[in-house]
Amino acid sequence: MAASVREKQAAALKRMLNFNAQPLKNTAAEPVWKVLIYDRFGQDIISPLLAVKELRDMGITLHLLLHSDRDPIPDVPAVYFVMPTEENIDRICQDLRNQLYESYYLNFISAISRSKLEDIASAALSANAVTQVTKVFDQYLNFITLEDDMFILCNQNKELISYHAINKPDIMDTEMEAIMDTIVDSLFCFFVTLGAVPIIRCPRGNAAEMVAVKLDKKLRENLRDARNSLFTGDNMGAGQFSFQRPLFVLADRNLDLATPLHHTWTYQALIHDVLDFHLNRVSMDESVGSEASPSGARPKKKNKKSYDLTAADKFWQKHKGSPFPEVAESVQEELDTYRAQEDEVKRLKSIMGLEGEDEGAISSISMSDNTAKLTSAVSSLPELLEKKRLIDLHTNVATAVLDHIKSRKLDVYFEYEEKLMSKSTLDKSLLDIISDPDAGTPEDKMRLFLIFYITALQPPSESDLDQYKKALLETGCDLSSLNYIKQWKAFTKIAATPSNYGNSGVKPMGLFSRVMNSGSQFVMEGVKHLVLKQHNLPVTRILDNLMEMKSNPETDDYRYFDPKMLRGSESSTPRNKNPFQEAIVFVVGGGNYIEYQNLVDYTKAKPGKRVLYGCSELFNAGQFIKQLSSLGQK
Repeated sequence: MAASVREKQAAALKRMLNFNAQPLKNTAAEPVWKVLIYDRFGQDIISPLLAVKELRDMGITLHLLLHSDRDPIPDVPAVYFVMPTEENIDRICQDLRNQLYESYYLNFISAISRSKLEDIASAALSANAVTQVTKVFDQYLNFITLEDDMFILCNQNKELISYHAINKPDIMDTEMEAIMDTIVDSLFCFFVTLGAVPIIRCPRGNAAEMVAVKLDKKLRENLRDARNSLFTGDNMGAGQFSFQRPLFVLADRNLDLATPLHHTWTYQALIHDVLDFHLNRVSMDESVGSEASPSGARPKKKNKKSYDLTAADKFWQKHKGSPFPEVAESVQEELDTYRAQEDEVKRLKSIMGLEGEDEGAISSISMSDNTAKLTSAVSSLPELLEKKRLIDLHTNVATAVLDHIKSRKLDVYFEYEEKLMSKSTLDKSLLDIISDPDAGTPEDKMRLFLIFYITALQPPSESDLDQYKKALLETGCDLSSLNYIKQWKAFTKIAATPSNYGNSGVKPMGLFSRVMNSGSQFVMEGVKHLVLKQHNLPVTRILDNLMEMKSNPETDDYRYFDPKMLRGSESSTPRNKNPFQEAIVFVVGGGNYIEYQNLVDYTKAKPGKRVLYGCSELFNAGQFIKQLSSLGQK
């Protein structure tokens, strides 16, 4: 199978850190020691892919931010990895003048313009440092991969391309152009790194279409300039891709506003929803000592603790898409097997330590037998310690998530929203949940109500709406997001038909208390044990239609672009009638882990197919509702 985009991006970074030469395999030679200078953009791209240890193995002794105070290190080469912005270029010129390093390898995350290159050249001339600027490279790495099959465009300045930025009512054409150019620049980098020219499909009449038109033009121009094309020759690598080109589906966030507000039930999406989870790192307050402080005493200070959830963490890879109850059970099982192993090591130690005097009677045979056992136990110690670290990590993270589920009754919200979205019969009234003081935060209630409003076939009558509004205001909700959703619903012609969310539904499996034994770390009393049924969310459904070449009124008039065709013929009739094996779905206006997980589950059922999920920014429901509120403020 072709290498994933994550592997390709990591390989490109390693090549860059090796002065843009392929790193040699298994040579015993010491790496060349060097410093890495990056800006915040560069830092965000590198941190999910390469750990500090890997940087050190590649000879990076120091990694510093470009705009920090840096001391000169005159006999060391410096590798720069920065965006080609005015202020970055000025700072590089200043470094040249101050003669900070022995030589400079300038790598730009995205292509640098001719005029800015000339600025660097003239600075190098005046600083008499021309010979020291060894190489200047455009890396085309302006995107962040978070998983083998997931990428986002940026983390810095993401408000510039956010849902709010694209959908604000008073946006000027020039602003919109700038946003689209930023998105297209990143997508172009993505395809250069992937080494493939896609076939592009998009809906008509929204931001996704604008992106498609611009991307098609940019790819086409690059292909036409044969001498400098980024899609020919050696950088394509033989057989990286199957002969078939990937399908690139551009979707617009406005096609489904319910999913990003939805309460979720899978591990990764829950962490993103209730904890602080950015670029694969979760940060939480570590509670110091659980004993209550004496009354009147100052509460103890909380430490911030952060954990990296990486591809190397097998437990995470296996369970990030599992429903939370399964995760809790699995953490507990891992803990039990670890304890058994630990006890075995202790037991052997005590035998070897020959604790009683009469142990001398142990025959030499069992002695050698035990020595072998102890040797193997000691050699497996590092592995055991790493296992312990991961178990502790997931115990802490899962416990923190569980606290939110219990204190906010998230299981109730999740189940009720699933019923709303799949148009199942409801067992209690919406008003009851909104007015229940114990159920959730004002934001939880607002999310639930917005999903109800978005998915309702008929909007509630004025009198009903006033009743809901009154209840929401009483619990302290900010209703400005509702104002925006009302305008959006009036404006969007697509009525959310019941089929839109599939017949998702959840099967309640009774309460948890029976499932978890009493010795468990996780006290699950009273939390519902819900099991998910596979169903396709709107984004997945659109992908399925286009990937499998199904005819469906929803996607039949999607535009079709093939940048490889010489004359850009505009059509919505695909030339290729065969189903695609590889596809990339990209949501303009932001995405979330719920959609990502839904696509992963969809792909699992399709052997031999690969689907990647990308979005202009990754937000959780809280961040999304803030954007909706600021759009709806009168």
